[in-house]
Amino acid sequence: MARSAKQKTGMVYLFPWIAGFLAFQLLPMLASLVYSLTDFRLFHGVTEIGLMNYTQLLTDPDVWRAIGRTLLFTAITVPLKLIVAMCVALLLNRPLRGLTVYRTLYYLPSILGGSVAAAVLWTALFRDGGVIHAFCDAIGLPGYSWLTSPNGALWTIILFRVWEFGSPMLLFLAALQQIPQDTIDAARIDGANGIPLFFRIRLPMMGSVVLYHGMLQTCAALQEFNAPYIITNGGPRGATTFLSLLLYRYAFSSYEMGLASALAWILFLLSATLSAAFLLVRRWKTD
Repeated sequence: MARSAKQKTGMVYLFPWIAGFLAFQLLPMLASLVYSLTDFRLFHGVTEIGLMNYTQLLTDPDVWRAIGRTLLFTAITVPLKLIVAMCVALLLNRPLRGLTVYRTLYYLPSILGGSVAAAVLWTALFRDGGVIHAFCDAIGLPGYSWLTSPNGALWTIILFRVWEFGSPMLLFLAALQQIPQDTIDAARIDGANGIPLFFRIRLPMMGSVVLYHGMLQTCAALQEFNAPYIITNGGPRGATTFLSLLLYRYAFSSYEMGLASALAWILFLLSATLSAAFLLVRRWKTD
């Protein structure tokens, strides 16, 4: 009886999450799957059912270019962010004065990075005549049009996301602090120190954390929307038109909800494939 009462109490606490999951995640996903098999246009309804959306998307050069840009952005951003986060975590793992203050300051960009205000500030920093341009002029470096050249715009978005290294940094720091000090001392007695100590002892012992956060950051990078929408609006010449931004244009500029739903499922399958690859690597490392 006591166990049954606890189970009922637990279900009461779980019910808000279950209701929210069904109403705002599962049902919209199922609805988008149905819409992806129709030519549903907002204000026009459905007149055709079939795989025409997927056929159109997979034969559209703009979609393949968006896939290529999204994968390129992900392939550069995720490793850079993880490397920066690991370096800062190693730095903060040392006994320093005011360590709590440093941790807070390094984590702050992760809180601000998702906001519109931070993206607008980044635009002001990198635009022609902005702070970065003025700084380069002051030290005698040639000016560079960050937001009006394709490569510059892409790297502006990459730097904006790498700047948000606080979340992986905290997890890496926690993983470093879980490594037994006896293991570190034994490795140092055997002659391992500095870089060899990191690659032979620390990194292997926190490999699961690195892979897990790599998977999370990869999924987040594939869904990147705020920064290219606010900072560059997908330009110049489509250099920062990622899949999520193209999806938004299909849905809310062209009102082609069927195409947008199909593209959303292509993005979902791409994320699921890369996540499965991370899980296979983790399983291979643990076997």
